[in-house]
Amino acid sequence: MSSSTSAGYRELPGRIMAREMGEQPAVLRRMLDTGAGRIRETARGIAAKRPRFVLLNARGSSDNAALYAKYLMEIRLGLPCGLVSMSSITAYGSRPDLRDVLLITVSQSGSSPDLVASTRAARSAGALTLAVTNNPDSALAGVCEQHIDIMAGPERALPATKTYTAALLALYLLVEGLRDSDGAAARKLPDLATQLLARQSEVRSLAARYRFAERMVITSRGYGYPTAKEAALKLMETSYIPALSYSGADLMHGPLAMVDNISPVIAVVTDGAGGEALQPVLDRLRGRGADLVVIGPVAQVKQASAGFVLPTEGVAEEVQPILEIIPLQRLAHEVTLARGQDPDAPRALAKITETR
Repeated sequence: MSSSTSAGYRELPGRIMAREMGEQPAVLRRMLDTGAGRIRETARGIAAKRPRFVLLNARGSSDNAALYAKYLMEIRLGLPCGLVSMSSITAYGSRPDLRDVLLITVSQSGSSPDLVASTRAARSAGALTLAVTNNPDSALAGVCEQHIDIMAGPERALPATKTYTAALLALYLLVEGLRDSDGAAARKLPDLATQLLARQSEVRSLAARYRFAERMVITSRGYGYPTAKEAALKLMETSYIPALSYSGADLMHGPLAMVDNISPVIAVVTDGAGGEALQPVLDRLRGRGADLVVIGPVAQVKQASAGFVLPTEGVAEEVQPILEIIPLQRLAHEVTLARGQDPDAPRALAKITETR
């Protein structure tokens, strides 16, 4: 069960996570109405320094948000991006030359020692450092030259929900600011998120398929791949189902062999180039008789065993991940409750993970 409330009684299992999922439209709207201007100012300052390369530094759900930023920056900006191997700095003491490099560290709490230490070391090695956190007073924000507050408010449930979508939106607005764009494609997201959250009964029906699942595979390509990784993380940390996430291309290079007619597979299909690139993978999965559920456009859902239709018409592919993850968060929540567990407080986890 979750911790006691101030009124002295204990929340029902999953109530905190459900409440925080429900806050996402308001958080997205707050970011657009209040935070977007500051993010654009930050982006202008960074653009003036003309970084030649971007490194992204994160753990857990924030690592999946950073991967989303990698796709954005490579596709929208043409900037080469890499993901930091923190242990090369914190465990091995390496000090690469990071002049003209933008280092973006994404962390909900801004408190993990390895994130702080690796960011401090990168700054001393010449990197321009930016923290993206839900805590402007954090140690991480303090060691960076620039900071973006994702403005999600306190998050009590252990699984990240509203902080994840807020981080995605903040990173999208940053990239659009670096392009000297206003990020208008994100304006419809709060209303669409509200619509998705209202479809709880559809997700509950899907969850019944996975109550007794022993493993799952989640796949996507392009902008949807970070969503597949985040959905797998949510399922593993809440329901304890081993959920394996693969790029569709990587799935074809060997792991496809483990998929059979009793293997649950969830495909996250973006409406755009990523979804088109995933099509041969979907064909192969159907050919193997996989229990295929699609999260995506209506045409793709109709070809699957089951699915959840996303409102992708008129929504730019690069912002669809902010919507894609919402029914998958709800799926993890519903599967966990169906298995008799509490998604608010998964075993062996803490809200702030202090890796070194």
